[in-house]
Amino acid sequence: MRPTSLLAMLFIVTMMATASGCGQKGPLYLPDSEQEQ
Repeated sequence: MRPTSLLAMLFIVTMMATASGCGQKGPLYLPDSEQEQ
């Protein structure tokens, strides 16, 4: 495998992990912050 393809795969995996993380944390944390305020 070429180093560029490895970097591309790592970048895509990181973006997917970040997107799924934001999707899971967003709805959970938003109501909590509203209740605290």
